Amino acid sequence: MELKRGFLVLAVAALMASAVALVAADGSVKTTVVKVVKGKKLCTKGWECKVPSVYCCNQTISDYFQSYQFENLFPKRNAPVAHAVDFWDYHSFITAAAEYQPLGFGTTGGKLTSMKEVAAFLGHVGSKTSCGYGVATGGPLAWGLCYNREMSPSQYYCDDYFKFTYPCSPGAAYYGRGALPLYWNYNYGETGEALKVDLLNHPEYIEQNATLAFQAAIWRWMTPVKKHQPSAHDVFVGKWKPTKNDTLAKRVPGFGITMNALYGEDVCGKGDDERMNNMVSHYLYYLDLMGVGREEAGPHEVISCAEQVPFNKASSPSASSSS
Repeated sequence: MELKRGFLVLAVAALMASAVALVAADGSVKTTVVKVVKGKKLCTKGWECKVPSVYCCNQTISDYFQSYQFENLFPKRNAPVAHAVDFWDYHSFITAAAEYQPLGFGTTGGKLTSMKEVAAFLGHVGSKTSCGYGVATGGPLAWGLCYNREMSPSQYYCDDYFKFTYPCSPGAAYYGRGALPLYWNYNYGETGEALKVDLLNHPEYIEQNATLAFQAAIWRWMTPVKKHQPSAHDVFVGKWKPTKNDTLAKRVPGFGITMNALYGEDVCGKGDDERMNNMVSHYLYYLDLMGVGREEAGPHEVISCAEQVPFNKASSPSASSSS
C-alpha cells in the first residue's frame, strides 16, 4: 500500500512539474517547464518566456520568426542612406518581446494568430519608421526601421497641461523617437513609468537603446491608449468583443481596428487615407514575407479603418501618442 502511495505521489509530482527540451529553428535548445497551479497549466520556456504563463505553453516568437525573416522584412535599414544604421536588430526585438510574451504578445492562440500579430505589430513599426518612397531601391516597403528619431523636429513637444503630472525637464525635447514613435512629455512620462525608466528626464534613452525602443512600442501595443478602451493586442487576437455600438460604428476585430486603437481619428474614419493605406500595405507585405500570405488578413473592412468611427478624437495633442 505504501509503495503504491509513493508511486502515486511521484506521478502527481511529474504531472505538476515536467520539463520538455525542444530544439529551436536556430539550433538553440529550449526547455519548457510545465506546472499545474490551481488546475491551470502554466509554462516557462527559457529566457524568452521566463515568467510562468499559459501563453508560454504555446510557441514563442523565435520558434516561428527567425533572424533571417527579420532581415527580409527590413533589408534596407542599414543602407548608407538610412538614418539609424546599425541601431535596429533582431536580437533587440526578441529581447524586448521576451518581456511581453508571457502576457500574450506573439504567443496568443495558435501559430497562425501569433505570426499574424507579429506581422501586424511590425507592419505598424515598418510604416512609422520608413524612409521608403515610390521609386526607392527595393521598393517603398523595404525601408522600415530607417529612422529611430524625428530628423527635423519643429518643436519640443512640451504640453504644459501636464505640468503637475509629467512636467517637462529643462532642455529636454520630446520629439518622435522609437519603433512606434513617442511624442509629447506625457507619453514619455507614462511609458517611462510603465518600463521603470526615467524617460521624462531622459527622453534620449529611446534613441540610444534599440531594446528599450522596441519595449516602449510593444508596451503601447499591449496597453489601451485610454481607460475603457481595448489595446491593439486585444482587438487583434480576439480578446475584445465588439458591443452593439462598436458594430454600428463598423469597428470589427482585425488589423484595421489596431490603427483605430492606437491612432483614432488621426487616421481612421477618413476614407482612403494615405497613412492608413501605408500601414495596411506594410502588414500585407510582411504577411507574405513571413510565409503566412496576405489572404489570411481578411476582407477590406477588416484590414482597413477607413469607415470606422474613431475611438479617440484628435482635437488635442493627447489624442494620439504619435501625432
